[in-house]
Amino acid sequence: MVGQLSAAHPDLRSLEQVAGHEDAGEAALDGITSPAFVVREHGQVVAAAGYRAWPRRTAHLCVLTAPEARGRGLARVTGSAAVAHALAVGLLPQWRARPPASRRVAAALGFEELGSQLGIEVAKRSGAAGLGGDQQR
Repeated sequence: MVGQLSAAHPDLRSLEQVAGHEDAGEAALDGITSPAFVVREHGQVVAAAGYRAWPRRTAHLCVLTAPEARGRGLARVTGSAAVAHALAVGLLPQWRARPPASRRVAAALGFEELGSQLGIEVAKRSGAAGLGGDQQR
């Protein structure tokens, strides 16, 4: 059964700790603006989903499942609840998925892959010619 929590509920932070820094960062539950839709086992949140409202009435989906609870469809269940909520309030859900497991869940919920995203971090070099500051000649 899917329950609902506020986006700031401490049980979401506990799930993030259990999932680890990398997975929690990828899921970005700490940035949701919707309620969190959760599945609990033995009192602990083992899966959660929500969304962050983006410009142009877009809902960016965020889903996270505890490592020991993966492979049982819980991301699909909580993700589906978040998608239904977004649609009910007039938002267009989007799922930006990099990890293969996340992409599989998105596909299972009917999302279609429309493109890819590339991020580049530019290293700052000190003393490079023409890059600000006064230079003596």
